Amino acid sequence: MTIESERRAFRNQLIEAGILVSTGVDGLYLRSGAFERIVRGVEQYVSRSGSDEAAEQYFFPPITEKASFERTDYIKSFPDLLGVIDIFHGGDEEHAELIFAFERGADWTRDLVSADVVMAPAACHALYPRLTGVLPEGGKRFEVQGYCFRHEPSIDPTRMQSFRMHEFVYVGDPTSAAAYRAKWIDRAEELFTRLALDVEVEEANDPFFGRAGRMLAANQRATALKFEVTCPVSSTQARTAIASANYHESHFGESFDIRTTDGNVAHSACVGFGLERIALALLKEHGLRVDGWPKDVQASLWP
Repeated sequence: MTIESERRAFRNQLIEAGILVSTGVDGLYLRSGAFERIVRGVEQYVSRSGSDEAAEQYFFPPITEKASFERTDYIKSFPDLLGVIDIFHGGDEEHAELIFAFERGADWTRDLVSADVVMAPAACHALYPRLTGVLPEGGKRFEVQGYCFRHEPSIDPTRMQSFRMHEFVYVGDPTSAAAYRAKWIDRAEELFTRLALDVEVEEANDPFFGRAGRMLAANQRATALKFEVTCPVSSTQARTAIASANYHESHFGESFDIRTTDGNVAHSACVGFGLERIALALLKEHGLRVDGWPKDVQASLWP
């Protein structure tokens, strides 16, 4: 069986069991109450693991301000994944033209204009604009969660276009940022091992776009800026990232003028847990009936 056929078969199993509901668009599903219960159990399990962080908590909406988004360089690195929001901004005449195009089956979106918000591609991106200025001594720690959008439609159920990320973020000096990421790599691996998932930690790179992107990806690997915790989910022949740990160096500090008490540009690091992917990994490993899962796994998610 090919990787693609394995992924299609797993998606069909989820749909036939009523765990996910197809919308007819690859990567977009309605989620059942049973699936959402697993996701919420994972969310709380992950959140409890960071209870020692004394982190500020934020829950971000699925959209973010376009002006801040443009300062992240996402447009340069991932133009194929981004999602913008268009709105109608006209009067009666323009409305009539819109309806006329719609009723003819023409492209009724052609006269829409870009809104001042875009789809959020990562949960932590909405955090950095709020940190402009000087950080307190020792930097700051955050726990954030939000819906994210990435335009990569696929039959693979782990590659949803709309999904949630639960992240722990540190912003401060370089040494502490690197240590924070290292700590969370170990902690994430331990968390998944407790859930009886077959995980591995691997060096990785983001899917940067184009020729310049290939150079960025090579540099990211060469400098070990990104690690992923992977697990076989929708295919036995390929592993899927269910969490990632990233050291951004001074990227966001420079973009949003965030500085440490000594006046230097702040560095940042984060670990992100893909809540839906973790839920799918659990369903694949332990079965589609939650009441048949190992008792210690159930106790970890729903104490």
